[in-house]
Amino acid sequence: MTPLLGVASLRHFQRHPWQALLAVAGIALGVAVVVSVDLALASARRAFALSVDAVAGRATHQITGGPAGLSDDLYRRLRVEAGARAAAPVVEGYLRAPAPGRTLRLLGVDPFAEAPFRTYASSATPDFDVGTLLAEPDRVLLAAATAGALGLAPGDTFEVRAGGTLRAVVLAGTLQPTDALARRAIEDLVITDIATAQEILGAIGRLDRIDLRLPDGAAGDSLAAAFRLLLPADAALRPVVARTTATAAMTRAFSLNLTALGLLALLFGTFLIYNSMTFGVVQRRALIGLLRAQGVTRGEILALILLEAAVLGGVATLLGIGLGRLLGGQLVGIVARTINDLYFTVTVTDVAFPATSVAKAIALGVGATIGAAIPAAREAANAAPRDALLRSALEVSTHTTARKAALLGTALLFGGGAALWLPGRSLAIGLTAIFLAIIGAALLAPLATVLVVRALRGPAGRAFGLTGRMAANGVAAALSRTGPAIAALTVAVAAGASIALMIASFRTSVERWLDVTLAADVYVSVPSTGANRREGELDADLLTRLAGLPGVAGVSTGFNATVPAPDGEITVVVTSLYERHRQAFTFLAGDPARAWPAFDSGAVIVSEPLAWRRGLDVGDSLGLATPAGPRAFAVAGIVRDYATEFGIVFMDRATWDRHWPAAGVSSVSLFASPGTDADALLERARALDTGDQLVLVQGGAGLRAATLRVFDRTFAITAVLRVLALIVALIGVFAALMALQLERTRELGVLRAIGFTPAQIGRLIVSETGLIGFIAGILSLPVAAGLGWAMIHIVNRRAFGWTLDARVDAGTFVETVAFAVGAALLAGLYPALRMARTRPAAALREE
Repeated sequence: MTPLLGVASLRHFQRHPWQALLAVAGIALGVAVVVSVDLALASARRAFALSVDAVAGRATHQITGGPAGLSDDLYRRLRVEAGARAAAPVVEGYLRAPAPGRTLRLLGVDPFAEAPFRTYASSATPDFDVGTLLAEPDRVLLAAATAGALGLAPGDTFEVRAGGTLRAVVLAGTLQPTDALARRAIEDLVITDIATAQEILGAIGRLDRIDLRLPDGAAGDSLAAAFRLLLPADAALRPVVARTTATAAMTRAFSLNLTALGLLALLFGTFLIYNSMTFGVVQRRALIGLLRAQGVTRGEILALILLEAAVLGGVATLLGIGLGRLLGGQLVGIVARTINDLYFTVTVTDVAFPATSVAKAIALGVGATIGAAIPAAREAANAAPRDALLRSALEVSTHTTARKAALLGTALLFGGGAALWLPGRSLAIGLTAIFLAIIGAALLAPLATVLVVRALRGPAGRAFGLTGRMAANGVAAALSRTGPAIAALTVAVAAGASIALMIASFRTSVERWLDVTLAADVYVSVPSTGANRREGELDADLLTRLAGLPGVAGVSTGFNATVPAPDGEITVVVTSLYERHRQAFTFLAGDPARAWPAFDSGAVIVSEPLAWRRGLDVGDSLGLATPAGPRAFAVAGIVRDYATEFGIVFMDRATWDRHWPAAGVSSVSLFASPGTDADALLERARALDTGDQLVLVQGGAGLRAATLRVFDRTFAITAVLRVLALIVALIGVFAALMALQLERTRELGVLRAIGFTPAQIGRLIVSETGLIGFIAGILSLPVAAGLGWAMIHIVNRRAFGWTLDARVDAGTFVETVAFAVGAALLAGLYPALRMARTRPAAALREE
C-alpha cells in the first residue's frame, strides 16, 4: 500500500471523527462485556481454587466418608496398622462472623501432622506458640488481613456462629505469609486444632477427611490399596485433583450461559463495525473510483480497508480490555453471590486478570472487526471505477446481496433449528444452534425489510400523507444503510425479549412450585451460610416444644446429607413427612397413590434434575453407599423441584435410620390445625426460648419471598448483560442513522430549497426513524418467540435438567415493538435535530 493511500485514509477519519468513535465505542463495549464476564468468573474460580489449595495443601489424595464423616479411630489405624506416615486429619466447616456478616471457613488440623501438608504455623507472628492451640480451648488463628478487617488483635475474644449456635473464640495469633498468593489463599480461613473444631461444629469424634501424600508409581498404588482395606464401606480414597475437577464442573453451565451473553454483545458490536466500515466505503466511493481509474489496484484498496479495520479493532480492543477490567470489578460481586447461593461458598477480594482473558479479547475484538469489514473491503475492491462513482450502483448491489444473504440466513435458521431437535444433552450444541439462528435472522432482516416496506407503503401514505410515503421509500432506497441497522436492532430486541420471556417463565414456574410446595404454615431451621445449604442441628428439646405448640396439627422434619454414589455424591433430603405435606409434591412421573406407600417401605423419590442427569425413571434403582456397603434404592416417583440443578433424593427418615447412623434434624415444618390463625402460630414459634441456638423462623410468605430474592439475585447478572448488549445495539442504530442522515445532506438540502420547512424535515426523519424501529420490532417478534422457546425448552433443560412452564402474553410482544420504536426514536433524535437545522445553501454546497 502506498503512503498516499495511508494519508487519504487518515484524512477521512480526521474529517469524520464521530464515525470512528462510534465504531470504536461499539466494539469496545462488546469486548468489555466479554472480558468482564471472563474476569468475574475467573476471579471467583481463582479465589475458590486458592482456598481449596490452601486447605488441601500438598496432599495428593484424600479419604472422605459418608454423611457422618470418618471416625477418629480410622486415622489411628492408618498410622499404626498401615504405616501411613504422611497423613493428616482434617475437620472442616463454615462459620459466620456476626458483626460484618462475613462467611469464614473453619479448618481443624493436627499441628504435629501438618508439616508435610500445610505450613501456616511457620507464617504465624513470632510470639505465637503453636502449643497454645492444643493447651488452651477455643483458640484460633486468622490471616493478618482478615483479623484487621474484623478489627481483631491477638488475645481478643470474638463470636462466631456455627450451626445456629454462637460461640466465643480467642484469636491466638495471626498468619502473615510472605507470598502474595498464599495471603490471598488463607483470607477466609479460621485455623484451629482438631478438638476445638469438633466442639465448635458439634462433631465430637468425627473427621471430615484425612489428607495423604502418596508417592508416584507402583509404591503409591500399593499404599493406596493397603489403605483401602481399612476403609469403611461408605468411605473413599480419591486423588485431590478429582474433587477439584468435580467442584469446578458445578459452575460449567452457569459459566457457559454468561459467556454466551457476552458473545451476544460482541455480535452486536460486529454489526456496528460492519455498518461503520461500509459507510466509510460509501463516503469514499467517488475517491475510490478515481484512485482505481488512476491505477490503484484492487489488492491495495482491499488492504487499505482491512488495515483501517485492524487499527479500529486494535484501539477498540485495548479500550474494551480496560473497560472490561472496571466492569469486571462490579460484576464479580454479583457472580460470587450467585455462586454462593447455588454452588459453594467463595470469598472474592480482588479481580484476577489471567493472560488468557487478554488473548481472548484480542482474538475476538480484532478478529470480529476484520471479519465484519471483509464485505465492505471486497465491495470497494471489486467495484469497477465507473460503478464506484455511482451511488445507485451500491443500492442495486445491496438489494442483490440481500437476496443472497436471505438464502444463507434461511439455511442457518433451518440448520440451527435442526441442531436443536437433535437428540442429546450438549448445552454447547444448543447455544451454538441459537447463535446460528440469531445470525440467520440477521441475514434475513434486509430482505424482510424490503418486503415489510412494500406492505407498509400504502398504509403509511394514507396515515401520514406525503411524509409517510417518503419515509417508507427512503428506508427501502437506502437499504445499504438501513438494512444493517434494522438487523442489529431486530436481533438485539429479539434477544432481550427472549431472555425476558425465559426469566419470566422461570420465575412463574418457581412461583407456582413454591405456592404448591410451601404447604406448611411455619418453617423453623438452622441459619446457613448459603441459600441451598442447611448446617447444624436443631436442639431436640426445641423440636419437642415446637411440636407441642397450641394449634399445631402436625409436623414434618428433615435434614440434608451428602451421600457417596458410584458416579459422584448425591444430596439426600431425609424427611419425616406429615400427610398434608405429601400432597404438596408435584409428580412428573409415577402415581402418588403407589409412590408414597413405596416411599414408606424403603423406596426413594427423586427430583426432575437428578432423573434427567442420571437417566432415571420410575422403577429404576439408584445406588448409594451405606456403612454396610452399596445399596440400591428403588425410584418410586419423579417430582418437580427447583431447589438445585444437580437434583436431590427424598428419603423417609425410617429408611435412613435403617442404613445410616442416627442424625439430628436441621429443619421443621409446622402445620396449623383447622381454625388456627397461621400468623398467631408464627408468633408463638418466634416467642419460644431457643437458648443459645439461633434459629430462623419464617412463615410460608416469608420463605417464599426469601426464595424469590435468591432467584432474582441469580438472574441479576443476566439482566445487567442484557442491558449492556442492548446499549451496544443502540449505538449501532445511532451510528447508522447518523450515517444515513449525513449521507442525505444534499437530498435534504434540495427538499429545503423547494419549500420543506425544518419541521417537515424533522417529521420526515422522525418518521423514517420510527419506521426503522417499527420494522425491527415486527421482525423481532418471530425471532423472540423462537429464541424464547429454545431457551425455555432446550437450553434450560440441557443446562439445569428441569422443565419450565412457558409464560407468554400479548403484552410482551406489544412491549417489544414499542421498545424497538422507542429505542430507534431515541437513537435518531440527535440526527433528526441536526438535519432539520441544515441550511439549504450549505447542504447544496456539500458536493
